[in-house]
Amino acid sequence: MAEIAKTMKVIYIHQYFRTPDEGGAVRSFHLAKGLTDAGIQVEVISGKNIRNYDQQWIEGFKVHYLPVPYDQRFGFFRRAWAFLDFVRRSRGLLKKLGRADLLYVSSTPLTTGLIGLWAKKRLAIPFIFEIRDIWPEAPIQVGAIKNPFLIRLLRNLEKKIYNQSLSLVALSPGIAQHVQQICPGKRTSIIPNFSDLDRFYPQEKPKTSLKKWGLKEVLTIAYTGALGQVNGVEELLDLAEKAKQKEKLWQFLIMGDGSHRESLIQSAKLKGLDKVYFFPFGSKEQVNELLAVSDFAWISFAHLPVLKTNSPNKFFDALAAGKAILVNHKGWVHQLVKQHGLGLSCLPSKINSCFEELERLENNQEEIQRMQQNARSLAEKYFRKELAVQRLLAVIQPDKNPPMLGDEVYILTA
Repeated sequence: MAEIAKTMKVIYIHQYFRTPDEGGAVRSFHLAKGLTDAGIQVEVISGKNIRNYDQQWIEGFKVHYLPVPYDQRFGFFRRAWAFLDFVRRSRGLLKKLGRADLLYVSSTPLTTGLIGLWAKKRLAIPFIFEIRDIWPEAPIQVGAIKNPFLIRLLRNLEKKIYNQSLSLVALSPGIAQHVQQICPGKRTSIIPNFSDLDRFYPQEKPKTSLKKWGLKEVLTIAYTGALGQVNGVEELLDLAEKAKQKEKLWQFLIMGDGSHRESLIQSAKLKGLDKVYFFPFGSKEQVNELLAVSDFAWISFAHLPVLKTNSPNKFFDALAAGKAILVNHKGWVHQLVKQHGLGLSCLPSKINSCFEELERLENNQEEIQRMQQNARSLAEKYFRKELAVQRLLAVIQPDKNPPMLGDEVYILTA
């Protein structure tokens, strides 16, 4: 009797798992769905602001929601408790889920790596560790972690997680370089964030949306993302203030939530920036609608070295939507913008020259459209979500899915 091939089972651990309907970072949703479509049995463990454990089937895979509240507005100790509580509850759940072939553990926070270390030792399950942001370096540079003992402890934990993992997945070349400094020679694959070309697409500015929001068909810049300490959205208000001083009718749209949202709203009011519009955090469809009425997408971070390595979702959404890019920081995204003619640099030291360029482009729609076409083409060629799934399959099942030779993402950033 012919032997029946065993289906591989992967448990995907991501504390902040979200679906496109919920909005936010939906990378894990698309990767989990891609693995499921490839015939792998996938179960996701995530946290959620709920009172009791919940379980849902989503697009063919099972999601376990643990009652671990989290909010960006939490202080240091409440955040730390949420991180450690998620580790504790995940370990308890893993004991009940039956044998898995592999854990795919996504950070941040770094503490998710404790789940992988525990599962490897206690359950003999190997784990792959995905690095979305460099921890603990990010909170150290932000100033959230200052205690020397804690810094040393977290850096040792980082190195241990990297060393004990089966392999690592980095979201940008800068993150991969950091890994090689910590663990030279460690097998590391680069799988950037990606563009959903079906959900986001170029379109004419919808008149219904313009009317609904009371907007005009003038130069419009949109930001769609987190409004926290490290997101640098204050600099978009600086650009809006300069536009007001020059009596420009340009519009600035800000959609998102976070610890700095209220301070940004108050700052805009104090400066009399009546062309700055704030929108609540929305689903991917709502993000797409906002991008549709915009000419440029604003991509920003605070000016810390570690943040230059980021692979922001909002950038890839904007590429898919065919939007020209304004970027306020140097790093990987800045290199892509320059290399592929996607838009303009708006570093703090260059805000005047950026403003002058926008003035020139205001009545040069053809040049803006070239930038927008370049953005969509880059998304189609290098950052389709299908390519990301293929890259992940090559990491998880290298015997069935050989690495993509000459993978363009390496050429792109060489």
